[in-house]
Amino acid sequence: MSIQRIRHFGDPVLTSPASQVVDFDKELRKLVKDLTETMLDAPGAGLAAPQIGVPLRVFVWDVDETLGHLINPTLDLSEEMQEGDEGCLSFPDLLYPTPRSMRAVAKGFTMHGEPVVIEGTELLARALQHETDHLEGILFIDRLSEADRKLAMKEIRESEWFGLANESGQVPTIKVSPHSPFGLG
Repeated sequence: MSIQRIRHFGDPVLTSPASQVVDFDKELRKLVKDLTETMLDAPGAGLAAPQIGVPLRVFVWDVDETLGHLINPTLDLSEEMQEGDEGCLSFPDLLYPTPRSMRAVAKGFTMHGEPVVIEGTELLARALQHETDHLEGILFIDRLSEADRKLAMKEIRESEWFGLANESGQVPTIKVSPHSPFGLG
């Protein structure tokens, strides 16, 4: 196990869809452990494999003192919505109100290839949606209202971490979400 470097906005791996996991092997179990250790060190409520540069459909979470992981997730979302502040380890110190479904049912697999269903409301539902978005190459800023997205982009451009990414030649792109922003985007 080891703590990995978290990729920041501007890294192309964050806006590219991740590949399905096909091998449930020792490397996958190591990836889940690395993700968990990195998330806890950050600290964060969730972390997806693309955020550490691994383009696979894997994520972990730490919500209400419960650790979990999911491989190759699919989501069923409630129509009831919640609005709350959301941040992301790939956007240090950025926090904006982000609409999400109040309830999420995630289906996928454990690191051992066993089918699993995770049901969550409020914060767990938000984490499941946020991390699944990462696997699709969708960032939480893609879900913001137009006004909040403009404010977020200004804050990003003025941030120290973004300046460092820019100097290293990483050019940020904003991908328009194929999912409904629920009338807010």
